[in-house]
Amino acid sequence: MAGAVRRRDGQIAQERMLEEAMAAIAEDGLAALTMSALAERLGTSGGHILYYFGSKDRLLLEALRWSEDRLTAERTELLGRRVTAHRKLALFLELYLPRGPRDPRWTLWIELWARTPASEQLRTAQQDIDDGWQRDLEALLAKGVGQGRFDAALDVPARASELLALLDGLSTRVVLGQHGADRTEALARAHSAASLLIPHL
Repeated sequence: MAGAVRRRDGQIAQERMLEEAMAAIAEDGLAALTMSALAERLGTSGGHILYYFGSKDRLLLEALRWSEDRLTAERTELLGRRVTAHRKLALFLELYLPRGPRDPRWTLWIELWARTPASEQLRTAQQDIDDGWQRDLEALLAKGVGQGRFDAALDVPARASELLALLDGLSTRVVLGQHGADRTEALARAHSAASLLIPHL
C-alpha cells in the first residue's frame, strides 16, 4: 500500500510540474523556461524535477503529451455530441488552432519539430499524437458522409490529412505572431478551406 501511495504522490507531482511548465511557457515564453526557473515556481529544486524527467527535452515532450491528452479527451467528447456534422467540424477546427501567439502547446510543437530529426523518441511520440488527430477527424468526416451531410465520394483520409496540414500551417503563423495571422483570421481561413475540401450537402 505504501508503494502505491508513493506512486500516486509521484504522479501528482509530475502533473503539477507539467501544468506549471505549460503556465510558465504561456507567461514568459519557452526560452525563459529553465529547470531552475521551473523549480523556483514550484518551490522545489532543479534536481527534484530532473529526478522525474531526466532532461529538459524529456520534460518538454511530457508536457506536450500531457496537454495533448487533455485535448484527446475533449475530442472524444466532441465526437459524441449530438450536433450536426458541420457543427462538429467547426468545433474541431476551433479545438485544433492555437488560442494566440503565447499558446504553450503550439510553442512546444514548434520547438520539438526542430528537434525531431535527431530523436527517434520524438518522432515516435509526435507521430502517435498526429495519428490521434487524423483518426478522430476521419471518424468525424466518415460519420458526416454516412449521414448524408458530406459528399458520398469524399476521400476521407486524404481530405483529413490535407486539412490537418493546412491547420498546422495556420497555427504556426498564429504562434509566430505573423502580421494578419491572429486566431480570428486563422479560424476564418480554416473554415474557408474546410468548405472547399469537404463540400457540405
